Amino acid sequence: MDDAHARACHDPGLALRGTLTRLTGLVLEAAGLRVPVGSQCLVRMGEQAPVLAEVVGFSDQRAFLMPAGDVHGLSSGASVMPAPPYVPVPRLGEPERNVTARVGVLRLPLGTGLLGRVVDPQGAPLDHQGPLADVTAEPLDRQPINAMDRAPVREPLDTGVRAINALLTVGRGQRIGLFAGSGVGKSVLLGMMARYTAADVIVVGLIGERGREVKEFVEDILGAEGRARSVVVAAPADAPPLLRMQGAAYATAVAEYFRDRGQHVLLLMDSLTRYAMAQREIALAIGEPPATKGYPPSCFAKLPQLVERSGNGLNGNGSITAFYTVLSEGDDQQDPIADAARAILDGHIVLSRGLAEEAHFPAIDVEQSASRVMHNVVSREHTECARRFRATYSRYRQSRDLVRLGAYAPGSDPVLDEAIRLQPAMTAFLQQDMHQAASLDASIGAMAHTIGF
Repeated sequence: MDDAHARACHDPGLALRGTLTRLTGLVLEAAGLRVPVGSQCLVRMGEQAPVLAEVVGFSDQRAFLMPAGDVHGLSSGASVMPAPPYVPVPRLGEPERNVTARVGVLRLPLGTGLLGRVVDPQGAPLDHQGPLADVTAEPLDRQPINAMDRAPVREPLDTGVRAINALLTVGRGQRIGLFAGSGVGKSVLLGMMARYTAADVIVVGLIGERGREVKEFVEDILGAEGRARSVVVAAPADAPPLLRMQGAAYATAVAEYFRDRGQHVLLLMDSLTRYAMAQREIALAIGEPPATKGYPPSCFAKLPQLVERSGNGLNGNGSITAFYTVLSEGDDQQDPIADAARAILDGHIVLSRGLAEEAHFPAIDVEQSASRVMHNVVSREHTECARRFRATYSRYRQSRDLVRLGAYAPGSDPVLDEAIRLQPAMTAFLQQDMHQAASLDASIGAMAHTIGF
């Protein structure tokens, strides 16, 4: 019997079937199904449409599955079997592509046909523009790049945002986080970078955010010109946690596809926190114990696995410059996900609620923000000018209350006197209209002019 079962497991013509035995919260349990973790399965009940689910764990002879759709109508006894691989729809006149894939392995469409399209985490179009063309079915699981084979970050990247270009210069291939609470302008800042950043391809992952933002981002922020070179992967807040995690992995895989072809990719993911929350929901549902503020250890293991996939390609062939938004609950910068993300990213841009309440946009807090690769991509003169600007700006912010109360006597501190004199010009420099771009050279020149460097 064991030999027969082993032969059946390796015979693609024989499909293993399991039986649904339990449904608790978000988790399905199936008996009689022996497939690897990560396998895609279909749960069928009578004549209703099958429900796609992924194996996320097992215990003895039971497999734990997380559904990717609505489980309404399922009951005990439903059949569970591995799902067939994704097969792209051929265009008229083209021969059918041969897809050699083991059943149950997740394969999603990748290719140039994704440019200008909006898709869900399963690769299905959401923009009513017909089926995808010029795509092939590829697995999401990819081998990590050897760190010694990656080119170092040495080239500055023009983001079109004056404060970032001058004071927090980003390098091509850098991974940086946007840290903020809700409603302080993260999405608007992402939109500015999507329009103005010098990149060949833009990949946008809207993970766990409001569904309203999807169409607004595509039509109002990207526009027709930006959309032509963009791929949008949308997994809104009402999507199951499995799809939210899959959406982040799919957006990263799309970026890797274009990077491996020598192109410079800008990856915008909103947000990394929702990705971690989705993993928390799955881990807690299958019984993993919580650790810090309800987050189980697997959440902190998944974050670097996702983030490390971006960056420069093999031997300098292509790059992925990634911006991840990190939602700080209650504007707490010591939130466990924010703290973990700060440790694995190459820099952090903090958006201040206080600045946003003063109508200061973009609300970038230059005192708390840092780019860890800036010294590698800019000149010494630029570094010194940025250091002097930050020092002068910080000196005024620290003594602002004394100045406003009239407790400071002018002339007692020449450095503070200079900071007070330059404060209006520095504040104007840091503000920028969302429909106005600022090039890298112009940003550096404006910063030097502002402080008389």
